[in-house]
Amino acid sequence: MKIIVEDLDFPEGPCFDPAGELWFVELKGGNLVRWRESGLERFATGGDPNGMTFDHRGVAWFCDAGQCAVRTFEPATGEFKTVADRIDGAPLFKPNDLAFDAAGNLVFTCPGDSRTEPTGYVCCLKPDGALMKVATGKYFPNGLAFTADGKELVIAETYRHRLWRGSWDAATARWIDAQPWADVGAPPGPDGMAFGADGLLYVAVYRHGQIKVINTAGEIARTIDLPGKNPTNVAFDSSGKLGMVVTEAERGLLLSFPDSESGARLFDGRPLI
Repeated sequence: MKIIVEDLDFPEGPCFDPAGELWFVELKGGNLVRWRESGLERFATGGDPNGMTFDHRGVAWFCDAGQCAVRTFEPATGEFKTVADRIDGAPLFKPNDLAFDAAGNLVFTCPGDSRTEPTGYVCCLKPDGALMKVATGKYFPNGLAFTADGKELVIAETYRHRLWRGSWDAATARWIDAQPWADVGAPPGPDGMAFGADGLLYVAVYRHGQIKVINTAGEIARTIDLPGKNPTNVAFDSSGKLGMVVTEAERGLLLSFPDSESGARLFDGRPLI
């Protein structure tokens, strides 16, 4: 393990742009951040950014819990846009994490303040701009990940300390027969996650200082200990240089495991089906 950066302001949402550069957010600092060996470049959002991903055009898509919106950022121009901020006549419930599927749909979690009541939900933003809820009644839906074939979706229900897994129909944007799949321990529970190329799921367990690796049966295959208690998310460097990257909020760390597994393919908003 290598510590790439220290003293960050609650880092979250690690991801790689199409050029292979590493980005993440500072939730409490309000920044999108690009990491290069020469240093950090910060872009102030005016909000509280959380999960982030890139599309094939190199545009960053991120959840903004402060503005209750899903927004985009164009690095080449510095332009921010809001793409969704309301559903069913109400503001979005503090969006948290997001991922594209194989049809170009954007799925994102909205935990709001659902730590003690099951008021969190999950949304899907279709390429034509239509927005719908695909799951409701959750205690803090948080990180999410599609399997490499795009046929299944896993979502963390943090304050029930578990992962849900179900079939995903990208054509109709339906999460089918989703069931509790893995118990990763508490409190509070699983945060961000990413599939490795080995087919295993790497899950950041907040306040436990660990990445738990989940096998296909929903069992904990192994545990990776970290230098801080509050890991928030996981990403894999497709170039293999940085390996698995982890954001950790207690000490404000950006961590690299250069000898780790590579990651599963991520979808980039370009429809494949």
